Parts: sequence; structure tokens; C-alpha cells
Amino acid sequence: MFRAIQINKIPQHIAFVMDGNRRFARSQQIDKIEGHSRGFSKLADVLRWCLDMGIREVTTFAFSIENFKRSNEEVEGLFNLAREKFSKLLEETNRLDEHGIRIRVIGNIELLPADLQRLIATAMLRTENNDKLFLNVAFAYTSRDEITQAVETVMKHYEDDGMPPTDINERLLEACLYTRHSPPPDLVFRTSGETRLSDFMMWQIKSSVLYFTNVLWPQITIWNFMAGIVAYQRDRRHLEAYKRENRLHSAQLDKSSDFYSLRVQRFLHKMDANRRKLLSTTNTKIKGGR
Repeated sequence: MFRAIQINKIPQHIAFVMDGNRRFARSQQIDKIEGHSRGFSKLADVLRWCLDMGIREVTTFAFSIENFKRSNEEVEGLFNLAREKFSKLLEETNRLDEHGIRIRVIGNIELLPADLQRLIATAMLRTENNDKLFLNVAFAYTSRDEITQAVETVMKHYEDDGMPPTDINERLLEACLYTRHSPPPDLVFRTSGETRLSDFMMWQIKSSVLYFTNVLWPQITIWNFMAGIVAYQRDRRHLEAYKRENRLHSAQLDKSSDFYSLRVQRFLHKMDANRRKLLSTTNTKIKGGR
């Protein structure tokens, strides 16, 4: 089924805005949380399609910081659903290893309940050596918060480590985002007919193909998925020159700011180590406190 599409270039990174779960629930006259549950189940299908097509990275917008403004009942229901899904993932780590799937949660997880933080940290640490498919789950995430956290990280080390002001620029901030180890999405795929980005990966998608479809996320089919891939193949050519300009701009920034200097790379290595240490501490501390 995929062979005809695979003749042309396929995206290596797709970002999904999984929209329409609540509208699906209303249309089926079921509870909102059941609609979200159907959406999570559909994600498993979509990941399988991505694996079969050879797509190496998928990012999903699962829970926005803005979602905290919803009713307490719905927020707690979403947290319970996340607990259930991450617990199930941890029960199936052998299958994740078999397919080489690495779980990474991007977002301000310190805003989440302690037990959910532990599950997230465990899933990330348990799969950190897998490298065939990267699943990035944006949870307690907005672009504004991501950029704010990056600025705070830079400013803290600027004060602690005495980094010169010339090191602090766009390129360094980009390297401090949650998505530091991911390429920008080639394709942003949003369901439900909405044509907005909802503060999702706003830094990273300046050269991405945007695809919007009217289908609600729990109802997405393989044909809807393939239509998005075809749209990417059609439109990506118009972005190639722009992408080349971006790569040249990044290279110039690297050179002008000594981005690859030992000083800057040591800072980034320290940041990575601190982030992993935070995961390990979260996992251990909360386990010990139960």
C-alpha cells in the first residue's frame, strides 16, 4: 500500500495535533474522557503506519498547559488516562525495544502530579537507548513556556558559568529547547478542520509543510494519513530553497557565536546531564516516597 508513496521523499518527522476528541465524543453521545481514550487508541494505529512507512520521528500534542483551564473533572480524567497509557507502555517495554521505540516527553512535567511525573520519567529512562522510532509526547506544553524555559536555562548558566554575552543568541536558545535532539518537523498534521497551531512548536515549524484535514482524530484512517503524506510530497519542493537558506543561516550563527567551541559544547553537555539527572531524581524520589 505504501510502496507508491515511498517512491517519492517521505517526511522523517511528523508532528500531529490530535484535535477533535471532544467533538467526536459529542457526536457519538459518549463521555468526553471516552473520546480522549479513543484518541489515544488511534495514536497506536498512526504510530504503526509511521513505522511501516519508515518515518523515524513522531511528535504528538497530547496536553497543552492551556488545558489546565478546563474543568477539574476533565483535567483529572486526562491525567488518569495518561497514567493508564504510560503504565501500559511500561508493561510492554519488550515490544518497544523490539521496534526500537524511544519515548520522550517534552513539556514542563513539574506541573503534573507527582505519580504521573514518575511514570513519565520511568518511560523516558527505560527506552532511552532505542533509536528506530522517536515518539515525542508534548505534555504540559506550550511553545511560549518552552522558549521561556530555554531563556531561563541560558541565563542561569550565564550567571553560574560566566558565559560571555557573545555566546547567547538564537542558535544557543534553539539548542536549549525541549526538542534539542530532534530535527524540525517536516510535516505538521492537524485534524478536526481547525487551521491554527495552538502554540505548538512555533519555533520549530518555520519550514514545515502544514496539512489540515476535517476528519476528527479518533476517526482518522490510513487514507487520511496517506493524503497528508501526498500533500507533503507536493508542497515540500516549494520549501527547499527556504530550508537551504535556514541551514546557511544556522551555519553562519554557529561560526559567529563559536557554537562549536569547547565552552559552549561543555555547557550543552552539562544541560543534557542535568535534565537526565532530574528524570532520575524524579523517578527515585517519588518511588521512595510512596
